[in-house]
Amino acid sequence: MKRQLYRFAAAACIFSIVRCGTPERGGIPYPRPLPDSTALAFLPGIVSGDSLDFNAAFSPDGRTFYFCRSEKGRWRMLQSSYDGERWEMPVTASFADTAYSQADPCFGPDGALYYISNRPRDAADTLPDYDIWFVRPLAGGKWSAPENLHAVNSDSTEYYVSFAPNGNIYFASNRPGGYGSFDIYCSRPRNGQYALPENLGGAVNSAAMEHDPFPTADETLLLFTSVDRPGGYGSGDIYYAKKENGQRWATAQNAGPKINTPSYEYCSYLTPDGLYYFFSSNFDVRWISTKHLPGGR
Repeated sequence: MKRQLYRFAAAACIFSIVRCGTPERGGIPYPRPLPDSTALAFLPGIVSGDSLDFNAAFSPDGRTFYFCRSEKGRWRMLQSSYDGERWEMPVTASFADTAYSQADPCFGPDGALYYISNRPRDAADTLPDYDIWFVRPLAGGKWSAPENLHAVNSDSTEYYVSFAPNGNIYFASNRPGGYGSFDIYCSRPRNGQYALPENLGGAVNSAAMEHDPFPTADETLLLFTSVDRPGGYGSGDIYYAKKENGQRWATAQNAGPKINTPSYEYCSYLTPDGLYYFFSSNFDVRWISTKHLPGGR
């Protein structure tokens, strides 16, 4: 289903390897030039190349960048590491199982790396859906065996996991009972386990398709992709919803032309230091200063 997201993108160019300056606040060694009001391709020739590249997630120490690439009908999880002077060419993430698709990396407040995959839950699982999985960091740069997030997953597809610092988990799913083909849900931790996911309602979700949610740390703003909403700039645009009185979501609004184009925009991500907003568009991973997000984040 996510192939729909990619039909509308155009080819990108390859540039030379990018050197980095001193690390910015938060410890992330951002490559130059830094974007301001115009979204730029991130790490041209390393992350954004001549392939379909998407997703964005920095490791907690800011020295590894995880993203995905579409290759031969599968989504491949890649990582680029900072060697002290520059970002290195990407390699397959060490925990990835190349027999299946893996995408949508996100670090949770517990330090685990969460992602989606179409790998079966067990030998009896024959459903061709995507679930949320996670791996935990171990000593020596290793990872635990992948674990399925059973409390949140369903017999339908789950896409694009993101977290608030309090552990609230946001994701998209086409499970029954939604407003459209895919809706955005939130599940909250209770007594050490995740509660039944809640649909975010008609202010966020529509009769079309919503996916790729990302909340601000205080959960007062939610960024996500909506498909074919009236008045949009392209087939899929970034939208935002604000919390009213800290209780319910106000009706979602289009994020505007600094982010949206006639192409398809998706994979919202805010850097941990709050300086930059990442999204995917035109086969590239792009970034822009959060000063130009709605509300001047």
